[in-house]
Amino acid sequence: MPPRSRPLRVLVGCVVVVAAAGGCSAHRETPESPASPPAATSEGTPPARVTGAPRVVPAPFRDPLPGMPPAVPGRVYAHAGAGQVAPQAAGDPAYLYVPNAYGAPVTTVIDQRTRTIVRVLHTGELSQHVTPSWDLRTLYVEASASNQLVAIDPATGRIERRIPQRRPYNLYFTPDGRHGIVMDEEHDDIAFTDPRTFRRGAVVHDGSCRGPNHADFSADGRYFLVSCEFSGSLLKVSTTSHRVTGRLDLGPGSKPQDVRLSPDGRVFYVADMARDRLLRIGWRHLRVVGVTHLPSMPHGIYPSRDGRHLYVSDRMAGEVSVVSVASHQVVDTWKAPGSHPDMGGVSADGRTLWLSGRYDGHVYGWDTRTGKLVAKIDVGGNPHGLLVWPQPGRYSLGHTGNLR
Repeated sequence: MPPRSRPLRVLVGCVVVVAAAGGCSAHRETPESPASPPAATSEGTPPARVTGAPRVVPAPFRDPLPGMPPAVPGRVYAHAGAGQVAPQAAGDPAYLYVPNAYGAPVTTVIDQRTRTIVRVLHTGELSQHVTPSWDLRTLYVEASASNQLVAIDPATGRIERRIPQRRPYNLYFTPDGRHGIVMDEEHDDIAFTDPRTFRRGAVVHDGSCRGPNHADFSADGRYFLVSCEFSGSLLKVSTTSHRVTGRLDLGPGSKPQDVRLSPDGRVFYVADMARDRLLRIGWRHLRVVGVTHLPSMPHGIYPSRDGRHLYVSDRMAGEVSVVSVASHQVVDTWKAPGSHPDMGGVSADGRTLWLSGRYDGHVYGWDTRTGKLVAKIDVGGNPHGLLVWPQPGRYSLGHTGNLR
């Protein structure tokens, strides 16, 4: 990356919480490790609907952020099961949106059914990720080097407008829909914005966090956990006060990437790319509570539609590790020789995992029932934050389709 400037600014206040990750062993159990998820019959079958709330609401769900759509206690992804597509997205064509990070300033649109290219959109230099808006009605391409967000109408798959924005690497939305959050990795900024105009408001700039780029929200929506790639650390940020409330140094050589909350809301999963491991971070106290070792450069984390497994892309191993949520063990490995699987998502029916091949110019699809590679589509260039659309869920928290 080019040299990054460090303008002086007022730093946010914080309560420091620091813990090292070095002493954790693989698969170690702690009271904060996730419980077994609800049973389901297959990847294509959604979990049973909950007709009543439990008598005792699990701690991670007890004090929800005002304005956040109600959650099912104990089940973060209860509304993101197979086929549970929201009405406003149900009529959108089933496309893959594939941004090209280096080379041609484009995003390639692919029909999921025919697996053919529909069109190529000129979205700008360093198109990093494609992100659905909180209300699911707009898709945004973060064209970082062009300093813009490019809005796409998901009903047509065509560009609607371009919005000036300084170096957007990734994009998130608060669970109540009140704010967008732009990850300005180049300047180490986490910028709260208007969710439609993207005019910046509060900016979090913390000296311990270099290269903020991925995040996910707690089950109650009151804070989010940010991966700081270039400082090998995590940052805990309050959704309401916009202040840093915790920091965690992951140890020498760490390079955290994707962050996803567990189905029961009790741990965050963090892909530590440089140390070949999937970390579990406690939701209440910012510390490592478990480690699963993976083959080579884990990057993206995608829950299965039934909530039983995580699909973790191993960028330099050319494969996907299937991790059991209940046991934290790798239970299967899906290979694509010569590939560099990176970012993507699971189809609405739960039957296909789609990932970009970061350094090989292809898009890959795996059958989630068999683990077999069923698609390899040549898009050229350096495909990055692929979006599978539409996806199940009521609202979007951002990235490449983190829906709840």
